[in-house]
Amino acid sequence: MTQTVLITGATSGFGAACARSFAEQGANLILVGRRADRLHALHKQLSGQAAVHVIVLDVRDRRAVTEALASLPAPFSSVDLLINNAGLALGLEPAHRASLDEWETMIDTNVKGLTYCTRALLPGMVARNRGHIVNLGSVAGNYPYPGGNVYGATKAFVRQFSHNLRADLLGTRIRVTNIEPGLADTEFSVVRFKGDAERATEVYRGTEPLTADDIAEIICWVVALPPHVNVNSLEVMPTCQSWAPFAIHREEEAAHPSTNPVTE
Repeated sequence: MTQTVLITGATSGFGAACARSFAEQGANLILVGRRADRLHALHKQLSGQAAVHVIVLDVRDRRAVTEALASLPAPFSSVDLLINNAGLALGLEPAHRASLDEWETMIDTNVKGLTYCTRALLPGMVARNRGHIVNLGSVAGNYPYPGGNVYGATKAFVRQFSHNLRADLLGTRIRVTNIEPGLADTEFSVVRFKGDAERATEVYRGTEPLTADDIAEIICWVVALPPHVNVNSLEVMPTCQSWAPFAIHREEEAAHPSTNPVTE
């Protein structure tokens, strides 16, 4: 049976890479994104490999999401796999200087948008007793870092929401997976720094980060496992990334800046 896959945030990064990977498998693709030009270019690129339906849509718009996903054309109406990829980080300011507008945008996209899409498609999966929801979380949902404030909090929500979905879906054959990437070279940093490509490039200087194709390959593997196997969460970092020691502020550092503090 041909699999029908809906991917949000399909115009770049992990979403576009997943679209290419599932097109190679001959899946029916529903590609959702805000940038019409990129969606139509991807449609043109992939339509020779798979049936493709594009929806120009902002997942923050609850009514638009509900209407669009309730009126999918017949060949695409039974979604087997939902990849909740749409999301973003904005800014790295500490909480007391951060923009409330940016916080709201992250919450509306990373949290509300993900729940709108899930709620729109989940009843059909339950009725058919099959399906898989793959949510794109982040290591930022597990480990705090300066300036991660609301972005990390939204990804912690994605992790817990994914686990709670599994609890609610016990007794069905619907799987839920939370993928948690670390450092990955996509448009993520360009968006975070509002188009400052030079600053974004500096994030990856001297590293070998994950790529969008790496994450797409992982998602394809998770989805291809036997139906009785559910990967709850999968955290993945490049080998050049690990955890930092605990940060400790020492009052004497201002007077003795050359002091090398010991952490434990």
